[in-house]
Amino acid sequence: MDAAPIDAQEPWMRGLHADTGYLLYRMGLRSGQMFNSFLQESGLRLRHYALLRFLATSEGALQRELSSRLGYDPSAIVGLVDDLEKLGFAERRPSPDDRRSRTVVLTAGGRAFLRDTDEAGLRVTDDLLGPLDPAERELLHTLLRRIAETELDSGS
Repeated sequence: MDAAPIDAQEPWMRGLHADTGYLLYRMGLRSGQMFNSFLQESGLRLRHYALLRFLATSEGALQRELSSRLGYDPSAIVGLVDDLEKLGFAERRPSPDDRRSRTVVLTAGGRAFLRDTDEAGLRVTDDLLGPLDPAERELLHTLLRRIAETELDSGS
């Protein structure tokens, strides 16, 4: 049985659409679905992609740092890194500061994967933000970045 289409004119829907938090949730959900669809062929999910993107901006990171920076449970990071290692996109190396710790680094294969997915990622973003003109897209990006940076600075 198919679900009935959402009628934006229903009072309950107008109430939800007046709630900014709900709209952000819906946009995040839709964005995740779109990114996961484009990543599906590679066997990766958005969480893997985010981890790879983070590693691309660093010389490597301890798993606990990845957990903290990305907001993922530490046990989830272990599985994500395991997946990326199997694909040859990341590897664990002994930490130069503490031989008992392992640093996760992006491999050449991981960099190539990110390069190969750049264009598709931009298409997903263009599809998601299709209703906005370039100035609105830039404003949205600026505002979301400000919120994200405030969250990171506060350690939330």
